[in-house]
Amino acid sequence: MFEAVESLIGEHAEVEQQLADPAVHSDARRARDLGRRYAELTAIIRVYREWQEAAEDLVAAQELHMAEEAADLERRVPELAERLEHMLVPRDPADGKDAILEIKGGEGGDESALFAADLMRMYSRFAERHGWKVEVLDSTETALGGYKSVTAAVKAKGTPEPGEAPYAKLKFEGGVHRVQRVPVTESQGRIHTSAAGVLVLPEAEDVDVQVNDNDLRIDVFRSSGPGGQSVNTTDSAVRITHLPTGIVVSCQNEKSQLQNKEQAMRILRSRLLDAAQAQADAAASDARRSQVRTVDRSERVRTYNFPENRISDHRTGFKSYNLDQVIDGALDDVIGSLVEADLADRLAALEDRP
Repeated sequence: MFEAVESLIGEHAEVEQQLADPAVHSDARRARDLGRRYAELTAIIRVYREWQEAAEDLVAAQELHMAEEAADLERRVPELAERLEHMLVPRDPADGKDAILEIKGGEGGDESALFAADLMRMYSRFAERHGWKVEVLDSTETALGGYKSVTAAVKAKGTPEPGEAPYAKLKFEGGVHRVQRVPVTESQGRIHTSAAGVLVLPEAEDVDVQVNDNDLRIDVFRSSGPGGQSVNTTDSAVRITHLPTGIVVSCQNEKSQLQNKEQAMRILRSRLLDAAQAQADAAASDARRSQVRTVDRSERVRTYNFPENRISDHRTGFKSYNLDQVIDGALDDVIGSLVEADLADRLAALEDRP
């Protein structure tokens, strides 16, 4: 597999040369795609060089009978080789994108809405740990401070390395998240079970999805807050219906119709991109077997048990007793188990090829 890196070195030089051409940057999509590919190739080649250097140092250490250094290198060389092999496995094309995160309270009334707010805070803290920016695009709050629904954009700074962009990390979060705890509204201390749904989409850019204005029906209405109270006295909230697909998006957080329309269009483009990718995946399911694409977004994916301080992911069997830390954003181990499962699935798909 490593022989393929030599051809990637040539591609890296070509991409670098193209990026140095000012004419390339007049085409935003081409410049963006080249920039992402350059970052991906740079990361692969760096690890390849480290592996080559470590392998050469190992030979030298063995020849010079430097036992302690040789022992360290005997561990490091296969670790780098495995890391490089993983980097060479074909990735989800959307892995380099930012993410649109949607969280909706499910059955459970106020407790479900409060749990949705807890999840939003958890993902926001996780984003902070990775240096990402979280921008709330739309939300419907409850009187107790929960969310009936909340939609946010999670954006990285610069061009992340492969597997480090928001969508690559968060895409496994889609599904039903179940919570077991004593609700703040429960006076007798009984443990209740409720749930919230999470949907993660790759954020689409204008160049990813072309939307025909004639395919849109745009309605305006008055924003409303907890308890039905009027947030403002003008019809600033916007609802957009994409007629060919029936997808409906609404936004009411901003003070003007124009701002709400722009936010709604961001969400609509991401949903259309996701729908197109899902259709392509279904048509080529034998060629691409990504775990995130096969999981039913309506299925229960994780349980948060507060009395036991336990978090359990039902897809990988991951379990830990640090829920207090996870709910504060320490999601790396949980997500890491899903990334590893997805990688194993993609490696198995490569082995199954004739």
